[in-house]
Amino acid sequence: MSPAAVSANRLELLQIADAVAREKAIDKEIVLSAMEDAIQRAARSRYGAENDIAAQIDPKTGEITLNRLLEVVEETDEEARQILLSEAILRNPAAQVGDFIAEALPPLDFGRIAAQNAKQVIVQKVRDAERERQFEEYKDRVSEIVNGIVKRVEYGNVVVDLGRAEGVVRRDELLPRESFRYGDRIRAYVYDVRREQRGPQIFLSRTHPQFMAQLFAQEVPEIYDNIIELKSVARDPGSRAKIAVISNDASIDPVGACVGMRGSRVQAVVNELQGEKIDIISWSPDAATFIVNALAPAEVAKVVLDEDAQRIEVVVPDEQLSLAIGRRGQNVRLASQLSGWDIDILTEAEESERRQKEFAERSEAFMEQLNVDEMIGQLLASEGFTSAEEVAYVAPEEVAAIGGLDEDMAAELQRRAQEFLERRESELQAERTTLGVEDAVGELPGVTTAMMVAFGSDDAKTVDDIAGYATDELVGWSERTEGETVWHTGILSDHDLSRQEAETLVMAARIAAGWVTEEDLAEPSEEEEDTEGEAASTDGDAST
Repeated sequence: MSPAAVSANRLELLQIADAVAREKAIDKEIVLSAMEDAIQRAARSRYGAENDIAAQIDPKTGEITLNRLLEVVEETDEEARQILLSEAILRNPAAQVGDFIAEALPPLDFGRIAAQNAKQVIVQKVRDAERERQFEEYKDRVSEIVNGIVKRVEYGNVVVDLGRAEGVVRRDELLPRESFRYGDRIRAYVYDVRREQRGPQIFLSRTHPQFMAQLFAQEVPEIYDNIIELKSVARDPGSRAKIAVISNDASIDPVGACVGMRGSRVQAVVNELQGEKIDIISWSPDAATFIVNALAPAEVAKVVLDEDAQRIEVVVPDEQLSLAIGRRGQNVRLASQLSGWDIDILTEAEESERRQKEFAERSEAFMEQLNVDEMIGQLLASEGFTSAEEVAYVAPEEVAAIGGLDEDMAAELQRRAQEFLERRESELQAERTTLGVEDAVGELPGVTTAMMVAFGSDDAKTVDDIAGYATDELVGWSERTEGETVWHTGILSDHDLSRQEAETLVMAARIAAGWVTEEDLAEPSEEEEDTEGEAASTDGDAST
């Protein structure tokens, strides 16, 4: 390229940079920088790769200047990149070691190959800049709904043109029996944006629970204005869904606002979701009330909560059982997802049968442990006593208050209960010794001899062994497999131990074993908390 040609093409160069920047929605400076890199690469192939060459394009005039940079040194071993201080001072009296001297190079005459290489560099740099711009734009749009046009369908996955980027709805993120063709308009939820080798990947979903939540926020102004809060969503995509809502304004009915006049608001969401049925439920901070609401349209007769295990037992009339469970367990499964509790459903007949069975088992246990007849055993069970411990250690007047018992008989029952407990303790101590469980285990908070036997049966014999347990291993845990909740019993599930007590026991074992110290577990000071808060805030800023 001759000097005249360079001069003639200056304006055209800037016009090209402007056009590319507009088309790709990136900064013009990035395009000019890519052009400078391309010119530098071409210049190195012309003047030698050993040279350190810098190219500059004037953003106002489009004029290109080429310079070879020489580092000022005391002694040179690279003549192409370095210059002696004595020579540099002749060119610039202020030169010092470490400075760079710019040596002007004649304008570059691009050959066909050099021009082709320059074009590839520019295209690659612009593509990289475009990808970075797409990632920066869409990483902040995670959890939003976007609109696009179907660009193509590949193996059931739908590629969506979002205007300045492409997103993909994988087959498992589409509603069942839903199909799209080229040119169809599509709405979807952005649930992830990842920076990958081939460019930013924008993952979209139409089955995500938050897709429904965002649709309601678009249809219900009160949700958008935070007057109504959408607490949780559970979906069986394409079939049925439940959402829990609460109003921050006592004068506004949250369920009615979401349904809309003659169902117009909820119907708009249903239409977008291909006819998915939606139950709108009033949220309550009381778990029992909320779960009863969540099981609608079934009627609930009684509930029993186990807060430690996050389980609830729901009793329904016999004729309501199928309604409460729903087709293929759908109703109870969605209610469980919505509330975060595991739900067991019993009919009134099943609950009555179970109560009778428990009553018979307790009566028999009292008859055997206290050596009493059936009438006394049933009397104790019917009065709410559940174990020999309760009989032995309650106030004597409570036992004497049972109808049909006098003070002497009450005292005798308590004596027999205490003798049974002493006998059982002696047997458990002997079994614990046989299993080889150390005495130190019994000194841990809340550990009984029966628990020591349970530990020994699991081959845990030392404080170190107890320190290695996780809380779940002691009290049990639940996991959801193929839509069903499976409960796994823990080593101490039969010992009436709460999760909090189990955590305290494990931590005490770790302190006793020397794994941690009490100082390690001490709460941080206010100053440390402030520092941690600032660090978390900084990390949060960095992630956005």
